[in-house]
Amino acid sequence: MFISNGLIVYTQGRTAESKETYPAHPGTLMQGKPIVVLINGGSASASEIVAGALQDQKRAVIAGTTSFGKGSVQVILELPHKRGMKLTTARYYTPSGRSIQAEGIKPDIRIENASLTLNKNEMISIKEANLNKHLENPIDHEAASTKPQQDPLLDDYQLHEALNLLKAMSFAKTQVK
Repeated sequence: MFISNGLIVYTQGRTAESKETYPAHPGTLMQGKPIVVLINGGSASASEIVAGALQDQKRAVIAGTTSFGKGSVQVILELPHKRGMKLTTARYYTPSGRSIQAEGIKPDIRIENASLTLNKNEMISIKEANLNKHLENPIDHEAASTKPQQDPLLDDYQLHEALNLLKAMSFAKTQVK
């Protein structure tokens, strides 16, 4: 969906003939638009493959913290008596040959998980509307009396910063033309 050519991922087992490659196909949805991928320790397996491919192909900026590191290919073998065995057969590698296993994907821009709080101890600034007998704004009286809403992105600092990064990338791209 995001890469129209080149390698997405490959797997490699114990023998040379066990290597399998998975290339991109033409017809991306994003058609060159800027992409920011937000990852953290909860990003595992398929999401790491996507992040690694986008990073290696220089198609996206990866932001957040290092991913989980699950880069093994496993198959489940059915055994008698409704039992099974999970067998690791290969490892996943990014297009540039980086193993995902136990390493994860390291972000291009590290954004730690944090929380933002509004600083209520800031010096109080007096505005015209605070003065006794001030003139009302006849056009926007209702809007002035409503309380400002808190930004829901303040609850997710990483998402907030990833969106800021995406906005900056979009702005920079329009300025370059």
